Amino acid sequence: MAAGGGGSCDPLAPAGVPCAFSPDSQAYFALASGDGHLRVWETANNRLHQEYVPSAHLSGTCTCLAWAPARLQAKESHQRKKRKSEVIGKSDQVDLLALGTAVGSILLYSTVKGELHSKLISGGHENRVNCIQWHQENDCIYSCSDDKYIVEWSIQTCKVKCKWKGDNSSVSSLCISPDGKMLLSAGRTIKLWVLETKEVYRHFTGHSTPVSSLRFTNIRPNESQPFDGITGLYFLSGAVHDRLLNVWQVRSENKEKNAVMSFTVTDEPVYIDLTLSENKEEPVKLAVVCRDSQVHLFEHILNGHCKKPVTSNCTIQVATPGKGKKSTPRPIPILAAGFCLDKTSLLLVYGNWFQPIIERVALNSKDTHICLERDISNCWAPTVETAITKVRTPMVNSEAKVLVPGIPGHHAPIKPPLSQPKEVENKRKLGSSEASIEERLGAMDLDRKGKKDNLLQTNSFPVLLTQGLESNDLEMLNKVLQTRNINLIKKTVLRMPLHAVVPLLQELTKRLQGHPNSAVLMVQWLKCVLTIHASYLSTLPDLVNQLGTLYQLMESRVKSFQKLSHLHGKLILLITQVTASEKVKKMSSPEQKAKLVYEEESSEEESDDEIAEKDSDDNWDEDEEKDSEKEEDVDEDNEEEEEEDAEDREENGEDRDMSSEKELNGESDLDPENESEEE
Repeated sequence: MAAGGGGSCDPLAPAGVPCAFSPDSQAYFALASGDGHLRVWETANNRLHQEYVPSAHLSGTCTCLAWAPARLQAKESHQRKKRKSEVIGKSDQVDLLALGTAVGSILLYSTVKGELHSKLISGGHENRVNCIQWHQENDCIYSCSDDKYIVEWSIQTCKVKCKWKGDNSSVSSLCISPDGKMLLSAGRTIKLWVLETKEVYRHFTGHSTPVSSLRFTNIRPNESQPFDGITGLYFLSGAVHDRLLNVWQVRSENKEKNAVMSFTVTDEPVYIDLTLSENKEEPVKLAVVCRDSQVHLFEHILNGHCKKPVTSNCTIQVATPGKGKKSTPRPIPILAAGFCLDKTSLLLVYGNWFQPIIERVALNSKDTHICLERDISNCWAPTVETAITKVRTPMVNSEAKVLVPGIPGHHAPIKPPLSQPKEVENKRKLGSSEASIEERLGAMDLDRKGKKDNLLQTNSFPVLLTQGLESNDLEMLNKVLQTRNINLIKKTVLRMPLHAVVPLLQELTKRLQGHPNSAVLMVQWLKCVLTIHASYLSTLPDLVNQLGTLYQLMESRVKSFQKLSHLHGKLILLITQVTASEKVKKMSSPEQKAKLVYEEESSEEESDDEIAEKDSDDNWDEDEEKDSEKEEDVDEDNEEEEEEDAEDREENGEDRDMSSEKELNGESDLDPENESEEE
């Protein structure tokens, strides 16, 4: 059972590639690769049986696949009214294969015809199809999608029979019960549906992440009571980024939601296969392929609760043989593992998805760890090996000084990381006259402590960078990548060959995870590579898998950048206000001369002349004749006023001050009208 597609950008998408063995005999192995192709391999001789390329393989890649059950294939063969001999011959072969796509459509491919049988589109899903399940008896297919719906399809009419909402979030996995009456669906929670009424029979807790696989494991009927199809039914569930496989038990008498036991593995499950036990004494055998290229085998008798997680009885790994002193064995990825009919051997599918290797491995109950050494270099990329062996280095005189090295392996593509360990080093034999990279570097006199004349030439940087990536020479890479000249970085990236772009990005990703000072330089290189070679990178089909680590690294680094920007803006605002207030305090008041100064003096010091001047200022707009008359009236009445003032002084003693205040304020009593009123 495939865990799902691995080409999705969603970090919570299941790992691995969609693949599955044919039912019953396991004669074929189908695999939907990342380039949108469907390949069917023969398990007996490891030969490619068929290859199919859908018309929309680039826009709608395959996300899941499922073989039709053997009973349904035999039934369809009889419905086609073939000859009896032909029916027997065709029933042994595989017929229909259902493919779910990323755009929501479902394709039915016939391996007998070698072409597309039909296409299920109308009224179905509007988003990525996550899982497909065939019904054992009738002609129905059940599918789930990211659009939260479960769809029941009819194979005869290629139309939707029923569609209902399966969960509040995306539904990631499905499984049909052995009797065909119940359906398991899972997203974050697990639900058990009654297919006849489309109602939920039971809820289960589920996992913290989306469930990637569901399998019914066993039936434990109660001997005292007749089996009702539900009681004693066990099923297994695995989730994304979860290292526990939970086992649940369905009971009709109580509604228990928690798992009864769990199996522990080393990494996220990619592919799960199991054998069903026929009686209570026979244990269930479970094979789990993990993301870290390990296969864990379990044997356990399902009998109610088990508090501690069950560990694996045996672990299987496949690795390359270590040749030479410097080379070390490397693990080979395992794509799938399935039990054979005898239950004592295992079919292992390992290598790359383009040309996998299918091998039958005998199981021994005494072995706790099995490591298979396999050399997959010949079947991986033979053209790469032949291209590298044809490279010849010219013979150079010992007295000659090489300024610019040659370009060995310029036309050969970079070896993939899963290939055999460095074959180039193994081909150099002792006593060979071929000059090594270290000798050529020594001839170039690359000593940075010397004068500026001994520095690397600008036109040699692309060559050195390419050679350093091919040979994984850290010294050469450090001398190129530690430059701080931005113009030199741009020229180097612009002139480097295209086949070295992805290895350079992988090398930059490693260095970005190191020291912060090194990361500052690597960001400059990364910026130039992504801007200059963006058009080339967009043409790579598996770019998401190759640059997934870089994307996650960048996302984790800039996760708190927005919050820091808000904090930075607030701090700048506060600092600006504090600085402005300090400047105001320190600022001295400017020296300015007053345009008007008023000095208050006592009334005793004021003379009559000043009072006269004030009066004249107040009455400057009157005629001179009126002024003279006023002065005469004042002289005549002065005596009377003095006498009245003397009497007032005796009474109050403050008249002098009041008069002086009136004179100062311009309120003179010398006006003729006021004079007459006082009289």
